[in-house]
Amino acid sequence: MAETVVVFDFDKTLINCDSDDWVIREFGLAELFKQLMITMPWNSLIDRMMKELHSQGRTVEAIADCLKRAPLDPHVVNAIKSAFDLGCDMRVISDANIFFIETILKHHGIIGCFSEINSNPFFVDENGRLRILPYHDFTTSPHGCSLCPPNMCKGKVIERIRASVSGKRKQFIYIGDGMGDYCPSLKLTEGDHVMPRKNYPLWKLINDNAQLIKAEIHEWSNGEELEKTLLHLVHGSMPAK
Repeated sequence: MAETVVVFDFDKTLINCDSDDWVIREFGLAELFKQLMITMPWNSLIDRMMKELHSQGRTVEAIADCLKRAPLDPHVVNAIKSAFDLGCDMRVISDANIFFIETILKHHGIIGCFSEINSNPFFVDENGRLRILPYHDFTTSPHGCSLCPPNMCKGKVIERIRASVSGKRKQFIYIGDGMGDYCPSLKLTEGDHVMPRKNYPLWKLINDNAQLIKAEIHEWSNGEELEKTLLHLVHGSMPAK
C-alpha cells in the first residue's frame, strides 16, 4: 500500500477565508492596502501592513487574537484529525505566513497533526513589530517558475517533499483553491489525487488544462465535502481487513 501524504493549502482551503485579508479588514486597513497593492509584490505588501499596524500601536498579541477569530469549518478540523489518526503524513504549503498559520492551528488544537508547515517566514524585531519575509528570496535567488508569485513556488516545495520521502511509495493528496496551487498540481503523478475547490481559480485552471493533470481530480465546495472526499480517498488507500 502507498503511504499517504496529505498537503493542504491554507487560505480559503484549510480556513474559510484569506488570512491576510482577514487581518487587513479587521483592523481597518483595506483602503490603504488597495492603494499600495499596485506598487509592490503581495508578500512585501503584507510586511508593509504589519508596519502600519505597529505604528498604530497594534501588538503581535492583538494580531494573534484577531487571527483566532478567523473562520475554520469544524468539518475541516474533523478531516485533519481523522486523517492524522489514520496515519497520514500531513503538511501545509501556503503563501500566507508561518505566524498566521501556527497561530490559527494552535488555537484549534490541530498543529500537532502536521509534520511540516511550508510558508513565508516571520520574525518579531527589536521594536516588537511583526515582520514577514518571502519563502524564496526573489532578489538574490529567484525560483524561476513563471506560474508562481516571486516569493513562493509551491511546485518546488512538492518536489522537495517527494524527494524527501522517496524511500517508500507515497500517495499524495493535494487540497487547494488558488492560482498558486496549480503549479504543485502539475507536479503530481498517476496514483496521486488533487482536490480543487469548485468555482475557485485552481478548479478553473485544472478544468481548462485537464490533459496536463496526471493525478485524479476530486472537486469540493465546502468543509463537509472536503471531509467526506478526503477521508474516502484515505480509506481507499488502506488495505482491506
